[in-house]
Amino acid sequence: MEDNVVHDIKNIGVSLLVENVQQLASKALKEIPHRYIRPEIRTDEVSVNESSQIPVIDMSKLGTGNVGYQTEMSKLHQACKEWGFFQLTNHGAATEIENMKAATQEFFMLPLEEKMVYAQQPDNLEGYGQAFVMSEDQKLDWSDMFFIYCLPESSRNLKFWPTNPASFRSSLEEYSRELHKVCSSLCELMATNLGVDEFSGMYKELIQSIRLNYYPPCSQPDKVIGLSPHSDINLLTLLVQSDEVEGLQIRKNGKWIPIKPIPEAIVVNVGDTMEIMSNGLYESIEHRAVVNSHKARLSLAAFHGPSGEANIGPLPDLVKENGAKFKTVNYEEFLKIYLGRTLDGKSMLDYVRI
Repeated sequence: MEDNVVHDIKNIGVSLLVENVQQLASKALKEIPHRYIRPEIRTDEVSVNESSQIPVIDMSKLGTGNVGYQTEMSKLHQACKEWGFFQLTNHGAATEIENMKAATQEFFMLPLEEKMVYAQQPDNLEGYGQAFVMSEDQKLDWSDMFFIYCLPESSRNLKFWPTNPASFRSSLEEYSRELHKVCSSLCELMATNLGVDEFSGMYKELIQSIRLNYYPPCSQPDKVIGLSPHSDINLLTLLVQSDEVEGLQIRKNGKWIPIKPIPEAIVVNVGDTMEIMSNGLYESIEHRAVVNSHKARLSLAAFHGPSGEANIGPLPDLVKENGAKFKTVNYEEFLKIYLGRTLDGKSMLDYVRI
């Protein structure tokens, strides 16, 4: 795990350096700076009542031979087809999740100068800062992030692995390992549901990066967005959110549906790569984050995708009846496009749609 080992996709993306939002929020501003004001949020339709319809999958039932296996596999299949999103319980990683949440909270509570020891560099997305900032005049999100590559181990740049708090590195390593296991198991189960095995090698060697998000309170939360609407480019994202603070919303049928946190649950969403490989059978989900007027919110996102040299396209067994809906593309080239632009819903799929 030498500090100078660089994985093939690590240096693809860059983002302009911008002001720290946590520090900005601490100034008790009377007016929100204009770069953060997002008028569209006031007119968006939010359907709170539909939150209860969000699928919840019990992973303890997904072992072959377990009571309820077929029913739970069917629920998983429908969740990926109809929602592109579900909450996962009984996944076996509760301890690692709680430890990582505590370490993340401690990190974001450090004085700014201590966090800036791990600040992003102008030519790299890793570290403490922001992402997807491409111009000096674009609208900004009301959040700060810490982004780091975790797997394979050869991709780790330890200068970005905080030693303060003292528990951070060990918590991150254990969290990374356990969520990778959960993701690999889910991919295997999804392959079974799809009736394919062509991407078994891919999900056993997943590239993992982790983004820790801090959403400061905002006195005028109806004027800002914590994270702009987007879908994820990877295969699967596993997200943990603060148990007591809502903020994540998904877009379905033109409405935004809030995701109520379930203690110890992992939020799982299908990414663009999974939609492409399933030939559209599983759909990636557009989502965003909103902020709270009084409470800060934390979320921990673990992104899992193929290696940069992989080619992604519809799996052969899934194009026999209706033909391919997407082109086959190199994942690194696809990722370069994604990281070289601002977040914009599910528009990335337009690049590969037939």
